[in-house]
Amino acid sequence: MNKRGSNCTLVLLGTVLIGFAIAADANIDSDIDSSWHAYMNGQTALESAYRFPYSTCFSVAALEHDLPETLLLAVARGESDFEATARSRANAHGVMQILWPGTAKHLGIHRLSELYDPCTNIDAGARYLKEMLARYNGNVHLALAAYNYGPQRIAIDGEDIPSGASWYSGYIYRHLAYVLGDGSATATSSSSLYSDIGQSTLLTFGEPYRAVAFIERLEAKSPGLSLDWFRRGTGEFEVVMSYADKQSFDRSARMLEHAGFRLQPFY
Repeated sequence: MNKRGSNCTLVLLGTVLIGFAIAADANIDSDIDSSWHAYMNGQTALESAYRFPYSTCFSVAALEHDLPETLLLAVARGESDFEATARSRANAHGVMQILWPGTAKHLGIHRLSELYDPCTNIDAGARYLKEMLARYNGNVHLALAAYNYGPQRIAIDGEDIPSGASWYSGYIYRHLAYVLGDGSATATSSSSLYSDIGQSTLLTFGEPYRAVAFIERLEAKSPGLSLDWFRRGTGEFEVVMSYADKQSFDRSARMLEHAGFRLQPFY
């Protein structure tokens, strides 16, 4: 059975794919700021649903910089899916995708190779996020927008946030939901290894709103699906299906077929 990083063929069953691919706009959640406030006011003490890679590094960084560990995990999952050697076409590196050389040197990192040490990278990401939270008076939505776009492009009062920065905040919030176990199709426990969860890429899009629209339509037809999307270093956006084992994969495959798609077996 293929696990993380596997690909599978998606076959259309009476549904025209372009209807998903050319969706006009992703509806940016108008309540995302309120959702982050609710998280900071009542959910930061919740444990993560899995044991994620580099867990000690995240625990230490969260404690040292007084940040919720699950927030750091959500950023890491959204930025690199815990890939220590990840590199984006924007020249961001490592688990937390620290921009080289500008952000890295601002954080006191003067050798590119240091960014490929997971603990160093995670600590750098935590320090930068802490700095952004201080700049924006604890507003996670604005801090994340600045983490992604740079503080020079995000006004302190939150006026005229670029649409890309807004979707990034919602993107990380979706990854937070996964970290906390919300909506997962698998039984979760803090002792479950994240690396044991399989992922199969369904489709890749060139624009984030297309990935979002595709997921929303599939979830509307089959609410129990465990779907997610990741921004990859190539600038593309992958929609993936998660599963714990063969039975979970088969169940999700049937749900996809019900929604108008068929997965070709790959095991």
